[in-house]
Amino acid sequence: MARKFFVGGNFKMNGTVSSIKEIVKNLNEATLDAEVEVVVSPPALYLQLVRDSIRSGIEVAAQNVFDKPCGAFTGEISVSQLKDSKINWVILGHSERRTILKESDEVVASKTKYATENGVGVIWCCGESLEEREAGKTIEVVSKQLEALKAQINDWSKIVIAYEPIWAIGTGKVATTEQAQAVHKAIRDWLKNVSDKVAEETRILYGGSVNEKNCAELGKQPDIDGFLVGGASLKPAFIDIINCKRQ
Repeated sequence: MARKFFVGGNFKMNGTVSSIKEIVKNLNEATLDAEVEVVVSPPALYLQLVRDSIRSGIEVAAQNVFDKPCGAFTGEISVSQLKDSKINWVILGHSERRTILKESDEVVASKTKYATENGVGVIWCCGESLEEREAGKTIEVVSKQLEALKAQINDWSKIVIAYEPIWAIGTGKVATTEQAQAVHKAIRDWLKNVSDKVAEETRILYGGSVNEKNCAELGKQPDIDGFLVGGASLKPAFIDIINCKRQ
């Protein structure tokens, strides 16, 4: 089965009402590749603004969600609240939440389980630090993160994996095409531990200083099924990344 190309835009903690309206306007007016699934992820404060104003066919993702249905969890957002607001995706396990906010592999897996079992798709992030890369531990680190996910997940159909080498996020450094493809292939091979079907059908995105100049070559690789874009998703160049398969 051909995997549909997927481009996500992670705005992180960036934007104002006016700047996000401008991003939405650019996307609404652009000619976008109809064969690409597009999901944008603004800060929580602007989720409803984007959902209410963005064109049909582009989905919206939260940047976090909790693994309980409701209750006394100050500052958190529930899956049911996302669905009530027609937010159908969430980004989980991003390195910034793993490292700065100390979310463990198990916490990320628990959130992923709750979200997917309750009807929200997950862009699930994994990746290694520069020290781990230089020590030759990339596959070991990513496999450990995947093992924690596998321990809690039965249905992988609502999961898109985003491989994001931490050393390449927001630094301007990019894994070479060969480095990125090698890890993506290793992830796909690992997914055969779940099933051949999951390995074949799960989309694996690359994230880490993706821009309009490097996306076309990366997108040609057999195991790279799209991108999770950070800083470039705030710029008009995001449209060029969405359309990179046409280049």
